Amino acid sequence: AAISACEKGRRAGEALHLLASMAAMRLRRDIVSRSAAISACEKAQRWSQALFLLTELLADCLRPGAITFSAAVSACEKGGQWARALALFEEGGSRRVQPDVV
Repeated sequence: AAISACEKGRRAGEALHLLASMAAMRLRRDIVSRSAAISACEKAQRWSQALFLLTELLADCLRPGAITFSAAVSACEKGGQWARALALFEEGGSRRVQPDVV
């Protein structure tokens, strides 16, 4: 809930700090908390951090949905990373994530 509040308040730094604190305290960082942090990064135009979080999420065998992939694609687009945005869009398709209009 706190990370979602940071997302809504466009406070990506605080969202990332909370997510890191969860890991340090060995609390479970689920798909919801990580997706909220990715969205916070997207809103703050922190494409590289959004991409890192998505990569970490996938490495931990969690299945992001369309909203999470869309936030990461949008973060890359806002950061002028068109090739990465397109690659993420294609990866979402290969993972059978249904495209969404965001």
